[in-house]
Amino acid sequence: MAKGYERKHRIVVLGGGPGGYEAALAGAQMGAEVTLIERAGVGGAAVLTDVVPSKSLIATAGAVQAVRDAGKLGVQAFVPGGDGKPVRPETTVNLAAVNKRLVAMAGAQSTDMLHSLEEAGVRVVQGQGRLDGPNAVLVSTAAGEDGTDFDRIEADTIVVAVGSSPRELDTAKPDGERIFTWKQLYDLPAIPEHLIVVGSGVTGAEFANAYRTLGSEVTLVSSREQVLPGEDPDAAAVIEREFARLGMHVMSKARAVSVTRTKTGVAVELEDGRVVEGSHCLMAVGSVPNTSGIGLEAAGVDLAESGHIRVNKVARTAVPSIYAAGDCTDFYPLASVASMQGRTAIMHALGDFVRPIDVRNVAANVFTYPEIATVGWNDRALNEHADLATAVSHMVPLSVNPRAKMIGFTDGFVKLFAWKASGTVIGGVIVAHRASELIFPLALAVEHRLTVDQVASAFAVYPSMTGAITDAARAMHQSAQ
Repeated sequence: MAKGYERKHRIVVLGGGPGGYEAALAGAQMGAEVTLIERAGVGGAAVLTDVVPSKSLIATAGAVQAVRDAGKLGVQAFVPGGDGKPVRPETTVNLAAVNKRLVAMAGAQSTDMLHSLEEAGVRVVQGQGRLDGPNAVLVSTAAGEDGTDFDRIEADTIVVAVGSSPRELDTAKPDGERIFTWKQLYDLPAIPEHLIVVGSGVTGAEFANAYRTLGSEVTLVSSREQVLPGEDPDAAAVIEREFARLGMHVMSKARAVSVTRTKTGVAVELEDGRVVEGSHCLMAVGSVPNTSGIGLEAAGVDLAESGHIRVNKVARTAVPSIYAAGDCTDFYPLASVASMQGRTAIMHALGDFVRPIDVRNVAANVFTYPEIATVGWNDRALNEHADLATAVSHMVPLSVNPRAKMIGFTDGFVKLFAWKASGTVIGGVIVAHRASELIFPLALAVEHRLTVDQVASAFAVYPSMTGAITDAARAMHQSAQ
């Protein structure tokens, strides 16, 4: 229990996504009086309409891909045809059943999180909240005929974790029937015949990959020269090769200006005058923070031009009593970062030891097939900061890794970055099946400033994919001076 207070420290958390959930849980664990306000359900969009259902859909697509690739391992599923010769059956996907499972799983996860908060002593209030100055929150309750009533909750510390929503274009308004945001896909009764995905960032690439694997014809409209423009160029090249192998049509340097309904589907008009027609369209053109109309500016909180809340490395805003976490801030928009911000905010507010969050230590993942996992510095970041000459890197292709050969997946690599003078590991990129599970050793190395020799001295199981990490580290051995 936190010490030094005559009464319990009062914390109000606005939003129950990863950042808000973690802040509320941490506050309760440290003995504070915590109220969490959430309008949709604990877990927020990340659990109910974003991360949990989307990655579950991608896992289903991965299962389909594994079945299709099983022939490379000598596994054959044949049935006799009319002439007695074997005929390989096609995999089929019941999308309605898949979506039912995804939505149920998201709901169950939200319920589990709610129970965890209640068991910890957090008061959870369902409603719409907004700030009433730096030390109070107004919460909408039951609406009467003459409007909405509000409860006022005073707080010593407020944590704003209201998340973000899909960005919508005036010329491409989602209708939930033919034109979608990523939150609306889970009502689809069947696999789209031809899905046009506008946007080749992480969200666009993940859904394009998943639906192509599930059986849709997919056209990916990319305004950039290469898909996943924010990722390592070598990694993005691997994904582009995989997209081509799947038969996906990638339109590079093509900017969509409008999406309209047709009698049979949709028409996407490009800036150069071309028109692409399909059955459905997914708009994956970024997100906007849910910071409008909740009293932030009146309370003195500093907002960026984009509407994101400006925070420092301990998640504190310009107002000492107000912190913020997650996609509504100008920090790194990842669920894992939101959780860390939420906990960090509470620890700082209650006077506990806090280590400021360093975005260079954040591990991230793109859930395509293969996955791209990254942590720390990469070629692009080093080049932008003119540090490329002071760093060294080494890449080990999975084509030489025995475990990768065994599982039939060799189109990927492990790349390490280290400072040339000290050999300290400063970053890494892994492109592989389940790269999200493989990046953790490199995240530890970056976080604790291990050298390539220290990484190389650890035993990796033989054969294993992690062996590629130690192989890369050994290749970067620093000779004794």
